[in-house]
Amino acid sequence: MDAELTQRLVVLLDRVEAWLPAEPPRLDWSRDVAALWQRHALGGQLLPVAVRDALTLDDLLGIERQKGALLDNTRAFLRGLPANHALLWGARGSGKSSLVRALLNTLASEGLRLIQVDRHDLVSLPGLVQQLRDAPQRFVVYCDDLSFEGNDDAYKALKSVLDGTLTGPPENVLLYATSNRRHLLPESLADNADTRLVGDELHHGDAVEEKISLSDRFGLWLAFHPFNQATYLDTCTHWVARLGGGDAWNDEAREAAIRFATLRGGRSGRAAWQFACQWVGQLELEKA
Repeated sequence: MDAELTQRLVVLLDRVEAWLPAEPPRLDWSRDVAALWQRHALGGQLLPVAVRDALTLDDLLGIERQKGALLDNTRAFLRGLPANHALLWGARGSGKSSLVRALLNTLASEGLRLIQVDRHDLVSLPGLVQQLRDAPQRFVVYCDDLSFEGNDDAYKALKSVLDGTLTGPPENVLLYATSNRRHLLPESLADNADTRLVGDELHHGDAVEEKISLSDRFGLWLAFHPFNQATYLDTCTHWVARLGGGDAWNDEAREAAIRFATLRGGRSGRAAWQFACQWVGQLELEKA
């Protein structure tokens, strides 16, 4: 009987093993400065990742106010001072995600640790936050390109962690998010059907109030706008010089940069970087 039970247990364990996540690489916060949170059936795990690049705050042009505000907020947090969760919203390619990466490169030596969470893994965010609660390090939990299509579980989890539970997030955790949407949710004309004017005050209906309630939990809002031509060309100059040397930027490059933005239908830091890669790459190819 014991042998039969043992055999059945072995078969059961073989089946369960397929559902278990692979053993993650060992995470050492004294060495690792960034990690990914990966949700699985039994909760989640942290996977250490190498820093993507050596991007610095000086590489980001045209967003001086945003850089200063986020840097000050993060430094206050690292020193145990009051700080706000931050929402970076606005035009695509305008430097929102790059600013977070450059912030890590700048402040990792001061103790900043960054954990990126995919939008689809936000449902397990409370578990991650609980796991970090007693850690001695200070963490920014970061979600890139955040948006929701409705009142899904990920939306509820983020809303709860930000400011919806009795305990709230621990003092060693801040949440930063980037989004193209100011309120993180789609806004339709029908949402404004219940908006009314009372005296000189505008009172939104329940649908609008519900959508605003999530973004309102971020204490620091930073808006990012499309570049004007001067800022775009300054950024092109910076990256062309960085990738190909000062001689790579000339009148011909300037005209090509303007055409590049026109064909793409917009000016941004991302477009400037992409132009620099194309321009310098072609120059080096012609030399070969």
